[in-house]
Amino acid sequence: MSKTKLELTWIGKDKRPKLEPRILLEDPSLSYHAKQWVNECDQFDNKLIFGDNLLALKALEQAYAGKVKCVFIDPPYNTGSAFTHYDDGLEHSIWLSLMRDRLEIIRSLLSEDGSLWITIDDNEAHYLKVLCDEIFGRGNFVANIPWESRYSRSNDAIFSLSHNHILVYAINPNRWKTIRNRLPRTEEQNKQYKNPDNDKRGAWRAIPWDAPNIRENLSYPITTPTGKVRIPPTGRCWSRTEAQWLEIVDAGLAYFGKSGDGAPSFKQFLEESSAIVPNTWWQHEDSGHTDEAKKEISTLFGRNNSFDTPKPERLLHRILHIATNPGDLVLDSFAGSGTTGAVAHKMGRRWIMIELGEHCHTHIIPRLKKVIDGEDQGGISKAVNWQGGGGFRYYCLAPSLLEQDRWGNWVVNKNYNPTMLAEALCKLEGFTSAPSETQWWNHGYSSEHDFIYVTTQNLSNQQLQELSDEVGGDRSLLVCCTAFRGKSDQFQNLTLKKIPKMVLSRCEWGHDDYSLNVANLPMAEPMLEPDIVKPIKSSVKQVNDAQHDLFGKE
Repeated sequence: MSKTKLELTWIGKDKRPKLEPRILLEDPSLSYHAKQWVNECDQFDNKLIFGDNLLALKALEQAYAGKVKCVFIDPPYNTGSAFTHYDDGLEHSIWLSLMRDRLEIIRSLLSEDGSLWITIDDNEAHYLKVLCDEIFGRGNFVANIPWESRYSRSNDAIFSLSHNHILVYAINPNRWKTIRNRLPRTEEQNKQYKNPDNDKRGAWRAIPWDAPNIRENLSYPITTPTGKVRIPPTGRCWSRTEAQWLEIVDAGLAYFGKSGDGAPSFKQFLEESSAIVPNTWWQHEDSGHTDEAKKEISTLFGRNNSFDTPKPERLLHRILHIATNPGDLVLDSFAGSGTTGAVAHKMGRRWIMIELGEHCHTHIIPRLKKVIDGEDQGGISKAVNWQGGGGFRYYCLAPSLLEQDRWGNWVVNKNYNPTMLAEALCKLEGFTSAPSETQWWNHGYSSEHDFIYVTTQNLSNQQLQELSDEVGGDRSLLVCCTAFRGKSDQFQNLTLKKIPKMVLSRCEWGHDDYSLNVANLPMAEPMLEPDIVKPIKSSVKQVNDAQHDLFGKE
């Protein structure tokens, strides 16, 4: 019987944006670096990107595909509530489409040993889980972690909300399991270890030898010191082979309870288990809570300049401890108040954050400056002995490469200089931008023999001939120019394309905002009913109109 692949469906799922891979422009006046090295783990080449996060992810795709170790995102929860810094009330179908588009690029950015962590609440968590199953593969789902985000009780609710979800996916779960880090033991967990028999190896605890999986070679009899024969409980088996059990016995690790004829187990010593496997229930005592997060922001900026939905630094510290090591690259494309970057910075990780809201300037930059200067001693600073250091570069998205002139014709944006134009066309054509200092025609490469040259000139046949001679027969050159004389295939080592015709159909030019913001959606048109005119809150036409506005009409 063939298996049918189940997919989540929604209105407008078949519509996809034709994203323009923008270039990034650094603004040195907003970049910030420590005046000196503080320690050898300082990270200086971090990126803070201001702009629409879907376009920014697309801008990163070419250079960072397969290089990001951990992605943490805290997207708008689509609750219908209006927050100070963004409107969080998108129609469900549009929310799914916008999340799908972002997650597909995130999938391409993650390394083979990378993982994705998403915080979300019940409004979209279960739909998001199915969506992620489609994009990342159901087998790559690792866990749904309930995080105790609130410890107080709301007496006017049907059920008082205590948790949010953290969905975790790995590109290769089997590999990720071997490289992910365990958590350090707490004092409370250490108390589980005793030494009732005064074992010279120290405190220990008994680990049961039985397990839930059923395999024939794991159902052998075990004889206790009193002579009682033990077999696995009904529906279970032993956790390892008989040969492995005999090794346990020979090492003096077997334990059968105080009576000597109890169920078989083995000793696990405290000094041999300094770290523990993370579980899927994260209490606020270990991972922080929302009130703690708000206090962290208030401490940095004052009570009158707080942030509505920050995440506590302890939560990000726990995630990044499990998923990364110093020097690894972390990405957050919904940066919010900048907690991910602040924590990653203190932990010696490299980071990229993307944020469209003005709080990028009112919250994130001032916060990161305090981190870099060592002035931020809240959050996890004391736990990691943070003294400051490192830095970041501030980028914004370049304007669209093409714009319409007064007659409606698409032309190269007047704000593009030759350097920007060359970099943009390199990205559009799949070349790495790397202008040569010695070869005037070499603006980038796709291999060691294939290069690209960008110019706004109208090239004559003689110029093309000279260019072909200089490139030589063992290399190829893509020539992007305004116009040229002669046939496009007249030189074997040159490929000739005209600007902007060569890219006109590639992208949605001039589209600057794909944000998850309800303010960007069009108003629903009133629909006529008998004798009255009544606005329809959500209709197929409204959703389709919204999709057209977001993605462009075909």
